[in-house]
Amino acid sequence: MASELLKAQWLFSESVARLLDHAGLLGYKVTLGETYRSNEQAELNAIGASGREALVKLIEKAFPLLAAKIADNRGNGIRNSLHCQRLAIDLQLFDAEGRWLTEDYPYSLLADFWESLGPTHRAGIRFGDTPHFSVEWEGRK
Repeated sequence: MASELLKAQWLFSESVARLLDHAGLLGYKVTLGETYRSNEQAELNAIGASGREALVKLIEKAFPLLAAKIADNRGNGIRNSLHCQRLAIDLQLFDAEGRWLTEDYPYSLLADFWESLGPTHRAGIRFGDTPHFSVEWEGRK
């Protein structure tokens, strides 16, 4: 028997397919940003820019390649991200000419559609993470 988490992951995956189709119908091109996030990446994102700077200073002599990778990380987030449970995705939208769209519109159009797919569907535009789409799990969105 499938666990509740696995059922939520199936729902999420099926919903993402529908969201991508909807974006195409609206005339947008989409690239996939982060979906799965390792626990290590979530930790790096959670410590923020100043924390990453301090970490780089601690390890740069012994581990220069790792330090450079950490220094280049611009991610923000939480330790217990829904990306770690495979319940979130970040999308990048482009217009027909290939211009990356970073303003809230047209993400708001996708947010409305996403939220119509079910009561646990959350759109990041509602909480300051515009390209984020997720299925709520254990109170996290």
